Amino acid sequence: MKATVIVTLKDGVLDPRGKAVQQALSALGFTGVEGVRQGKYIEIDLAEADPVKARHDLDAMCRRLLANTVIEDYKIDIWE
Repeated sequence: MKATVIVTLKDGVLDPRGKAVQQALSALGFTGVEGVRQGKYIEIDLAEADPVKARHDLDAMCRRLLANTVIEDYKIDIWE
């Protein structure tokens, strides 16, 4: 089973990396970019066959290591 986890900063949390990318895009001549938010994309291969158990385990992974839940949100997608 495969899963992806996308971790993003919560609304209202400053994103200095996103701001730097936005400024770099502007410097390269890309106009109309009104905002950039940067996050993390994580692919995980799981031996677990039960999608409910896999989601539970992935949620625990996110809460304990992959995301700082004080300032970040995460989204889990699972497929076989």
